[in-house]
Amino acid sequence: MATSEAERVIEAAWRLERPRVVAGLTRLVRDLAAAEDLAHDALVAALQQWPTQGIPRNPGAWLMAAGKRRAIDALRRRTRCARKHEELARDLEAGRPDDVSDIEAAMDDDIGDDLLRLLFTACHPVLSTDARTALTLRLLGGLTTDEIARAFLVPEPTIAQRIVRAKRTLARAKVPFEVPRGPERDSRLSSVLEVIYLVFNEGYSATAGGDWVRPALCGEALRLGRVLAELAPGEPEVHGLVALMELQSSRLRARVGTSGEAVRLLEQDRARWDQLLIGRGLAALRRAERRGGEPGPYQLQAAIAACHARARLPGDSDWALVARLYARLIDLTGSPIVRLNHAVAVGMAEGPAAGLALVDALMSEGELVSYHYAPSVRGDLLEKLGRAAEARAEFDRAAGLTRNAREHDLLVARARACATGTAGPRRPVPRAE
Repeated sequence: MATSEAERVIEAAWRLERPRVVAGLTRLVRDLAAAEDLAHDALVAALQQWPTQGIPRNPGAWLMAAGKRRAIDALRRRTRCARKHEELARDLEAGRPDDVSDIEAAMDDDIGDDLLRLLFTACHPVLSTDARTALTLRLLGGLTTDEIARAFLVPEPTIAQRIVRAKRTLARAKVPFEVPRGPERDSRLSSVLEVIYLVFNEGYSATAGGDWVRPALCGEALRLGRVLAELAPGEPEVHGLVALMELQSSRLRARVGTSGEAVRLLEQDRARWDQLLIGRGLAALRRAERRGGEPGPYQLQAAIAACHARARLPGDSDWALVARLYARLIDLTGSPIVRLNHAVAVGMAEGPAAGLALVDALMSEGELVSYHYAPSVRGDLLEKLGRAAEARAEFDRAAGLTRNAREHDLLVARARACATGTAGPRRPVPRAE
């Protein structure tokens, strides 16, 4: 295999398998920082060996085995250290490092899921909420600090510092690598749910790069959400999050055109929506509703997604109901991004002038100055009002802010259409759709 081809395969395998490898090694060595170092050692070994020896049948298991061998070597070199190191080395050697089937079984464990353990560890209350989210996105989502910073709308150095401090805090606190039980598990659920959805949303609408969607991230987040639903069946927000992810996942195939271009909600071929996932999502939403009580933010977002899932044609969505649901979500979160989505729904339900008034009021507060969806939505509303020159300026500004190549192309095309007078009727679409 050519070196360049092997490197591309290795890069793809690393992106997919890194979270599992780090999680598995963390379980073995009980040290997150050490596990990351071992995983990178395994990556170096892959870069050295795979181009000449070929790609293994199970890249993740190979990386895990390589990391495990290096853990044993490191512990052997420190035989004069504390007794627990010696005991850990013997525990590691109890199974053969080359036994790929054992490694695969450990990596695919269900309730004893290493990824879930890693998720709850990263979401430990000893960390701030921002630190929990940043660390988990880095560990489980494999996102760069730049991508996480874009998701948080904060500077990249801030995210880098959060991640470094979070690892140090977990090490100092000697946080156990486990899924907590009872009241402790319940207290950490909200943070875990937030992180899972942020990972999902990065896959659903990629912050940067050449792909509009990253289905592997969506699939991983959905898998973790389903496991959580089994662990906490009485929690309505767990079912609400699962419902939301199932419903949004149903559109993934339709979100990308034949050439990889971005396709937005009202322009999608609904025959390509996955009806099985829609059915699963609506069933999960019913489970959440049966738990009673006031709906939380994930249940409300799932209800919004259900409005679109139930509509056979783009114009059939009940936008007045969507606007009301977003208004309730604003009351719960106060999020400026939710307010932007609410303005989109109002623009659909009451006309573009009503939506534009809300967007202008929001942007005057300055919170979304670097968030590219804000000028994109404003441009959409201006275009519908026939103010093409202003709309073009907004689309150009949005194109300059986005880091996603597919979205950049879409925004540039819309700006060009405004300039040439070829823009057709458009309707604004929120980020979360």
